[in-house]
Amino acid sequence: MLSYRRFHRLTQNRHRARLMHATRIRWQQRAVFVLGGICVGAVAVVFAKVADFAQREFASLLAHGRLWPLVVTPAGFALAVFAANRWFRNSQGSGIPQAIVAHRFADPAIRGRLVSLRPALGKILLTSFGLLCGASTGREGPTVQIGAAVMFTAGRLSPRKQTGLLVAGAAAGIAAAFNTPIAGIIFGIEELTRTFERRTSGLIVSTVVAAGSVSLVLVGNYTYFGTSAGALNGLQAWLAMPLCGVAGGLLGGYFSRVVIFFATERTTVLTDYARRRPVMFAAWCGLAVALCGLLSGNSTYGTGYDQVKNALDGSAPLGILYMPLKFVATVCSSISSIPGGIFSPSLAIGAGLGAEIARLFSSVDVGAMILLGMVAYLTGVVQAPITAFVIVTELTNNRGMLMPLMITALIAYGTARLVCPDGVYHALARNIMAGITGSKPAV
Repeated sequence: MLSYRRFHRLTQNRHRARLMHATRIRWQQRAVFVLGGICVGAVAVVFAKVADFAQREFASLLAHGRLWPLVVTPAGFALAVFAANRWFRNSQGSGIPQAIVAHRFADPAIRGRLVSLRPALGKILLTSFGLLCGASTGREGPTVQIGAAVMFTAGRLSPRKQTGLLVAGAAAGIAAAFNTPIAGIIFGIEELTRTFERRTSGLIVSTVVAAGSVSLVLVGNYTYFGTSAGALNGLQAWLAMPLCGVAGGLLGGYFSRVVIFFATERTTVLTDYARRRPVMFAAWCGLAVALCGLLSGNSTYGTGYDQVKNALDGSAPLGILYMPLKFVATVCSSISSIPGGIFSPSLAIGAGLGAEIARLFSSVDVGAMILLGMVAYLTGVVQAPITAFVIVTELTNNRGMLMPLMITALIAYGTARLVCPDGVYHALARNIMAGITGSKPAV
């Protein structure tokens, strides 16, 4: 028989071994999140460089003749949709709905179809190709799907099943794409999970920090739209704030309704043609985008980054036709099913909306109104008010506008829900889930 002392020693050794094993597993899990975040940050920087190069090349094309987009843009849209349907399935659109669906399904096979490296590669190549052809899209939304894909792949290195990997990858994607770490964390909680999970919150933060650190090392610290000094002063300014909220909520809600309409199984002549002839439909959408570009003086192509930045610093005010033409160009780019996001174009449309409303008030700071328009329209589209006002604050480094942005976002959120019951990402995610489960899609 074992003596008490020997039995006690064996028990302690077993407990110590189990504790060391649990600690080793826990650190291995954390290492997966950190290493995955580093990879997400590196891929996001490369994607940004490629996308920026594509936009510069399209600008060079415009310098040789303004009519080139009438040929290049329709042909590019058609080729992008053909390639996405043929070789890179589930790379269409912004990629955020795919990340949401992948988070909700635990089946690795389903997740692999939505957020594996193949659709991520297609997202990088075809989003950049769309910008090369003048599409009114952005790279920030696609970086969410890419980040989720990188973390899904990294998760296979984990010694056991992990929770929160996809959310961490998506949040890191937003943080690295915009250089907005706080907005990345808020986006992961508010838009992807819609819950706060204490078990994974620290790991998500670790991933965002890793991705953001890589971005800082490679491209340096920067504010996406520079530093804005816009401020609201006087009674007119505060009267303009609810007007921005209502207008942005309505316009963003109607944008969502149009995009959702084309994504559902509802049959009309137009949607039936889009489903039967996706390549030709994309070409017609590309032609509409090219016409918007011609009418706007080449200002509605691409992400809208330069136009918003110049409007905020006062070097090039937005024209009176910019907002409606950018809205149409973004709608056509979105319903064409080419890979590309709506985050940056939504900010550009909102900036145009704020500039238009500023024309109604003689004493209002135009820069402040642009910020209000950005947060109002973005909230109307995605219906994630906290993400909207945090991301606009970080993008412009204007903490003084935080309270007006919060109020405007809440007004826009309530208004948008009167037009569209849910944000565009979650509505599109329900349709993807309906295709997987065979249930009736959301309308």
